[in-house]
Amino acid sequence: MKLKLKLKNIISLALTCVLLLCLFGCGENAQENAQTEPEEADFVVYYLTKDNESIVPVPVELTAEDADGQVKELLAALSEDTGSVEYHKTIPSDVKLLDSRLDYNTLTLAFSEEYLRMDPITEVLCRAAIVETVTQVPAVMRVSFLVEDAPLTDSRGDMIGFMTADSFVQNPGRQINAIQETKLVLYFSNQDGDALLPETQEVHYSSNISMEKLVMERLLEDPLNSREKSAIPTGTQLLSVTVVDGVCYVNLDETFQNQDYSVQEPVVIYSIVDSLTELSGIQKVQISVNGDTNMVYRDKMSLTTLYERNMDLVEDPEEETEVEEAEQ
Repeated sequence: MKLKLKLKNIISLALTCVLLLCLFGCGENAQENAQTEPEEADFVVYYLTKDNESIVPVPVELTAEDADGQVKELLAALSEDTGSVEYHKTIPSDVKLLDSRLDYNTLTLAFSEEYLRMDPITEVLCRAAIVETVTQVPAVMRVSFLVEDAPLTDSRGDMIGFMTADSFVQNPGRQINAIQETKLVLYFSNQDGDALLPETQEVHYSSNISMEKLVMERLLEDPLNSREKSAIPTGTQLLSVTVVDGVCYVNLDETFQNQDYSVQEPVVIYSIVDSLTELSGIQKVQISVNGDTNMVYRDKMSLTTLYERNMDLVEDPEEETEVEEAEQ
C-alpha cells in the first residue's frame, strides 16, 4: 500500500511539474508574441510616387518625444533612400537642408539654391510632402520655406508664405479596378483652328485614374464630333499631371512644341486650361515641357504663367451649325 501511495505521489508531482512548465512556457510565448505584434505608427512620412504624380504616406516610428527631435527625425527620413521601387525620397540628393528652426509653432526650413532647379511639378509635390509630414508634430502649426536667405516664391515671383496641412489637397484613395462613369466637358479646336468648341463625352474609366489625367488623355485623342479636331499637336505624350492647392500641373513631352500653325496658339493652351478647369478643385493650370516652364510656347504664350479659365475663344456649337446651314 505504501508503495502504491509513493508511486501515486511521484506521478502526481511529475504531472504538476509538466503542467507548470507548460503554463510557464505558454506564458513566455504569449509575452513574446505580444512584444512582436506590430503597433500602429503615430507618424507617417510622405514620399513621392515613382511616376512623380502624387505623394504616398509610409508609417514611421520616432524615438524622440520632444517636438524638435521629432521634426529632425521626420526631416531626416524625407532625405533618406526608401529602398522601394514604388516611391522615392522626397528631398532630392542635390538639395541640402541648411537650417530648420521651430519658433512659436512656426517651422522655418532653409534649403540650398539647388531647390530652385527642381521642375515645377516635383517642387510642388516635394513641398506638399514636407509640409504634410512635419505638421503632424502638434507643435508645428505652419511652415515657411527659404532658399538660402530668401523666401520661396512661385513662378510669377509672388511669395509663397506660410503653409499648413490644409494648404494642399490630395486626391483621395480609390478602389482598385472599380469602373465608374462620368461626363466630361472638353474643349477641342474647330476646323479653322481659331476657336474652341465644347464637347460632352460620357466616359467609363477605372477609378485608379485621376480625373485630370482622364481629361488630358481624352484631349490627346480625336474628338467625337467631325466639326472639331484636337488642338494639341499630334503625337504629344502626357508625362505627368497632378493637382496641388487648386493648381493643375501638366507635363508634356517635347512633341508639344511641334509647330502646327493650323491651330492658333491660344486655342492650344486654352483647350487644356478650359477643359481642366471644368473639374472641381482646379482654378489654374501650368503647362511644362519635359518639366521645363522657362520658355514661351510659339510666340507669346509663356509657360511660366498660371493660366486661368478663359471662355472668350469658345463658340456656341449651335451657332456654328446655323452658320454652316446658312452657307449651304
